[in-house]
Amino acid sequence: QVQLVESGGGLVQAGGSLRLSCAASGSISIFNTMAWYRQGPGKARELVAAITSDGSTDYADSVKGRFTISRDTAKNALYLEMNTVKPEDTAVYYCYARRRLSFRESWGEGTQVTVSS
Repeated sequence: QVQLVESGGGLVQAGGSLRLSCAASGSISIFNTMAWYRQGPGKARELVAAITSDGSTDYADSVKGRFTISRDTAKNALYLEMNTVKPEDTAVYYCYARRRLSFRESWGEGTQVTVSS
């Protein structure tokens, strides 16, 4: 089982930037899809951005044009570049991955992002 560990969360002012990282304990080439989800206070967990092994990306409408997802197979890492953040981006952000053949899912423990107004 590949473990996923997020980092980079913290407190940031509205309009600022933050970069989240997700380090995998093994090769991420086994995953066909990796993604970032978030769960705000009192809200359901939602998809923020996803990336497939061929580089295709998808974003929630609320973050399009502000967030960028990327993956580095050499470093076995997933990233989320967050720009022009808003208070409504405040949430725990989770790293997610799904295996190619078994479709087995893996989740990280999450990292807290708090945006102050």
